[in-house]
Amino acid sequence: MSGPYKIGIHWYRRDLRMADHKILRAASQACAAVCPVYVVATRRQPQAWTGPNRQQFLCDSLAALAADLPTIGGRLIVRHGAPVEVLRQLISETGAQAVYFQTDPDPHGHAVEMAVAGLCRELGVAVHAMHDVSLHAPEAVLTGAGNPYRVFTPYARNWLAAAKEAPVPTVGALHTPPHLRSDPLPTLAEWGLPQPASGILRAGERAAGERLTDALEHRLGCYHAQRDLPAVAGTARISQDLRFGALSIRSIYAKVATAHDAAAPAQRRGYQTFLNELAWREFYFAILRHFPEVLEVEFAPQWRGLPWAEPDAKLGAWQLGRTGFPIIDAGMRELLATGHMHNRARMLTAMFLTKDLHYDWRLGEAWFMQHLVDGEIAANNGGWQWSAGTGADAAPYFRIQNPWTQTARFDPQGSYIKRWVPELAAVPAQRFLSPPADRRPIAPDYPLPILDHNAERQRTLAIFQRHKAQQR
Repeated sequence: MSGPYKIGIHWYRRDLRMADHKILRAASQACAAVCPVYVVATRRQPQAWTGPNRQQFLCDSLAALAADLPTIGGRLIVRHGAPVEVLRQLISETGAQAVYFQTDPDPHGHAVEMAVAGLCRELGVAVHAMHDVSLHAPEAVLTGAGNPYRVFTPYARNWLAAAKEAPVPTVGALHTPPHLRSDPLPTLAEWGLPQPASGILRAGERAAGERLTDALEHRLGCYHAQRDLPAVAGTARISQDLRFGALSIRSIYAKVATAHDAAAPAQRRGYQTFLNELAWREFYFAILRHFPEVLEVEFAPQWRGLPWAEPDAKLGAWQLGRTGFPIIDAGMRELLATGHMHNRARMLTAMFLTKDLHYDWRLGEAWFMQHLVDGEIAANNGGWQWSAGTGADAAPYFRIQNPWTQTARFDPQGSYIKRWVPELAAVPAQRFLSPPADRRPIAPDYPLPILDHNAERQRTLAIFQRHKAQQR
């Protein structure tokens, strides 16, 4: 026996890999046999925040993991049901003496793991719950007074200065009892979901590693200059791999830091800017852990109770990319086609929903979660509240991005627009920089703008100012 336990269970959650996996490594070192299990939650009723794109990526990630584990002597056990009941049954079947799992950053996941910990106490089974989803746990980066940060800049300063864990060696061997039953790998039918978008990226640890290598070699050195250009392949495109744990955050940080140190001075800013984005990710994890109410209400108390407009047909126009604002429509159609949207477009489409249409940010938050492959509850909520002007480190309510001038700045040739709005492929890019002066559609089957941005901007300012005055 390699440690104190004859058999342990490693409960896979959002850590679907083998490399640099400190929890799997700990289980392999402490247990003579390890049962890696993934529990498929079978919920057939519609879920407001679940859609086919992310679930298909999950299915593909599990298939890749199931193919990889036998290379080290392991086997992925798939079971369907509620985690507590599935783990109760598996502990009974195997006589497992310990359960290992990664802690979850969101409130629902945290509640489930607390129930599993209670089950283990009931059964006399050891619990090894480890933080591994971020470089620093939400409780690890605090103010000098021991309080959570509410603003990003001082958080990032502390986060960047804190020592980082080094990657751990990959598990070389794993013994999984051969007699254990495994259910089939899940498909979208498990959740009663339709077919996903056709442009979803390839899933799995190998594909994720290839994306990271490509980003390190070709993109991150100029990340600061190109990350806001939606027509350029200037971002890392590994957000979905972080979401499902196909890549370890430790390995990403270590590789980016190494590339930064080896780069020419002109390129170091790009790598540093990317590391700052990793800090944003963990800032939003911390906000969600310390202030879980952000999933229900505005983070900034002074903006709670804002009078959002009742949705009408314009909501459908926004969802389907038919607003008549080319840059907005391009972003929304990219989302529908691929389950991904460029980050600059995410900000613009979110501000359009909240500041031009005056709709509740929660409507957009849910729509994104239904379609994004990389849908991360903390980051999605943080981004939506930032755009709405209600969140942590929020954009001031009077910062309202103009879709026309944003197009001129970030997609002046219209390349991004023409890629995702094909009916505009033959339209001169100059037509995308201002509303049509003649009030005629700029292309057949393309709508006129559904609103006047300048007028709606003034309306937004009045709404926020009036609400602000009422709070005094």
